[in-house]
Amino acid sequence: MRKIYVLDTNVLIHDPRSIYSFQDNEVVVPIFVIEEIDHLKRNTTTAIQARTAARVIDSIRKKGCIAKGVEIEHGIFFRVEIQNDVELLPTTLKRDVVDNLIISATLGIKKKNPNMKVVMITKDINMRIKADALGLEVQDYETDKIEYKSLDDGHIEMEVSSEIYNKFNKSGKINVWELEGEHHLTENIFVKFKNGEESTYGRYNSGKIRRNLHGNIEAWGARARNDEQEYAMELLMDESIKVVSLVGKAGTGKTLLAIAAGLEQVVERGLYKKLLIARPIVPMGKDLGYLPGSEEEKLKPWMQPIFDNIDFLADSKGEKTGEKVILGLQTMGLLKIEALTYIRGRSIPHGFIIIDEAQNLTPLEIKTIITRAGENTKIVLTGDPDQIDSPYLDADTNGLTYMADKLKNEAIVGHVTLKKGERSALAELAAKLL
Repeated sequence: MRKIYVLDTNVLIHDPRSIYSFQDNEVVVPIFVIEEIDHLKRNTTTAIQARTAARVIDSIRKKGCIAKGVEIEHGIFFRVEIQNDVELLPTTLKRDVVDNLIISATLGIKKKNPNMKVVMITKDINMRIKADALGLEVQDYETDKIEYKSLDDGHIEMEVSSEIYNKFNKSGKINVWELEGEHHLTENIFVKFKNGEESTYGRYNSGKIRRNLHGNIEAWGARARNDEQEYAMELLMDESIKVVSLVGKAGTGKTLLAIAAGLEQVVERGLYKKLLIARPIVPMGKDLGYLPGSEEEKLKPWMQPIFDNIDFLADSKGEKTGEKVILGLQTMGLLKIEALTYIRGRSIPHGFIIIDEAQNLTPLEIKTIITRAGENTKIVLTGDPDQIDSPYLDADTNGLTYMADKLKNEAIVGHVTLKKGERSALAELAAKLL
């Protein structure tokens, strides 16, 4: 049975091609959504998605009159709803609020199509509550949803015989088919072999598990403190791995390890020409509004966690203060710290790129960032899907979770979930109990 799906603005911003996700159904976009998209084109954080969504709708417009409706691929009938039945709203709801106008348009569509199921699709929780209270069927957009709890940790444990254990220890590698039982391993997953009280580990790649080569090294004064951090360091220091995702709660060391590995390979080894660190500008709680000063001064409050990590590394390495280290590296052109907005649309060759707080990005934004990578560039994305500040994302729909799942079988991509806190005993206690 064909249904009518009414899309909210945030759905098109989240996925500009979401129109094509409702096969063999009707897709309707209220005219108010088009107005909001036009407004969001001038917002630096949503400009790319808004313009992409506008281009998608414009490409459909060229096929026919979108007010009457156009047949597009996958058996979808698309149209823009220009009528508005504002009288269908209860008097308690304001008539000049765009969300309410989109709801009233949906109520009108439902009234005109009594024999068809009408479903509103929105990523706005409050809008879903209001629409449901007014008798509308409403759903979240879940086409790109990945269940965070089912995401691979990037490492497993395996009990093996003494023969297998000793063979791996002696040769440093073993074929998967030599292991007892059937094993379906994803590329670059870490395997911890256990034989009684003894244990050792390696990384799976192309049918073989090979001993780690880079995990237990010191990178710019930092060294892994537990197995998970060793796995992360192995991926960060391996030049053949081009994309690394590090997921974990606060204090697990994901950002610190990424920065240490980046500084080691850029400053000490010269494997990359520059280290670029960026994070999305998404405020937690009330925004402070416009900040005075130069670009660098405006960004400092947002980038302070990065400065804190470099300060810690500089201190552990016996260097001068982190601020002087940062200034020195920036003067030499080896380090660039900036807002994520500024790296969009660029091509970055020979760079080590760290995207911190990547859980606040949509799947489209993650794709946009990764496609910036030029020749000999490595991208590291760190974040905690349980700490999302964006109002339209959650642990299952953010770009970090999406990317880690979608690219898990690629030979040049690695992922590790870090669970053990190393910041301090107090921080670990708070992360667990509060």
